[in-house]
Parts: sequence; C-alpha cells; structure tokens
Amino acid sequence: MTTETAPARYHPIHVAVHWLMFLLVVAMLGMGKFILPSVPADDPQKPSMLQIHAYVGAFITVLLIVRLTLLFTTKRPAPADAGNAFLNFAARAVHFLLYVLLIGMAVSGLGMFQQADLPAVFNGETPYPDFFAYPSRLGHGLFSTLLVLLIALHIGAALYHQIIRKENLFARMWFEKR
Repeated sequence: MTTETAPARYHPIHVAVHWLMFLLVVAMLGMGKFILPSVPADDPQKPSMLQIHAYVGAFITVLLIVRLTLLFTTKRPAPADAGNAFLNFAARAVHFLLYVLLIGMAVSGLGMFQQADLPAVFNGETPYPDFFAYPSRLGHGLFSTLLVLLIALHIGAALYHQIIRKENLFARMWFEKR
C-alpha cells in the first residue's frame, strides 16, 4: 500500500484559472466601482460598457465553475501553515468567503441583467436604467465591497508568507519551472 503525498503546487490549469480570474475580477471591480459610475447615463458608450461588464462577469462565472470543479477533482498542496491556529482558520475562512462572494456577485449580476432587461438596453430599445431601483443591486454592491476587502486581505496574507516569512508561497500558485 502506497501513501500519496500532497503535491508541492497546484495543477497548472488551476493556476491559469486562478490568475485569469484574479485579473478579470480586479478589472471588473474597478470598472463597476469607478468607471461605470463616473460615466453619465446619457453617454452613448455606457450601454456598451455595461454590456462588456455583463459578459465578462458571465465569463468569470464560467471560470468560477471550472475552478470549483478543479478544486474537488485535482490534488492540491497541503494548506499553508501560518504557525497559528486562528490564522490558519482565518485563511480557510477567507478562501471560502471569496468563493461565496464570487457566487453572490454572479447571482446578483444575473438578477440585475434580468430585472433591467439588459439585452433591450444593449440594443437601444430601452433607456439606460437606474440600477438602484432593483433589489439585486444592493447585493451586487455589498458583495463587491466585501470582495475588494477580502482580495486585499488575501493579497496581504500571501505577501506576508512570501516576503516576511520567506516561505515562497507563490510557487504553489505558479507554473513549475522546467
């Protein structure tokens, strides 16, 4: 009987999906929190910008499904040890909450897409809506704010492990050097 050890790093597909999601989520948070609100509703470019936001959000949702599937179907490295039981619990909680918030963003975004009849907006058939009239907008805004905070915490913790503790944690979520 052989005992299997945990790999030193995540599967390359998991790594690629992680970093692609990171770039897209950060871009979408920036677009949703800063760019879209600064463009006047009567700007003819705003529906196109919203359409990009909606479709990239849908793509992130597909990547999230792929990522969750990989999480349960590929071998993973052992959890990083912060040397403190509370910090180890906090790390697991942050990772779990990142997934929960991304799911919440997808569901609330889809809710706004439906409630505002965005295909009609994209086609110019209806005017640009006031999204604050839709209940799903409250969730989308709250989830996005919490997501920004958790991403900052996640990055801070990763940098702490990498720079302060010098554990080379990034190697776990990067491609193997050949």
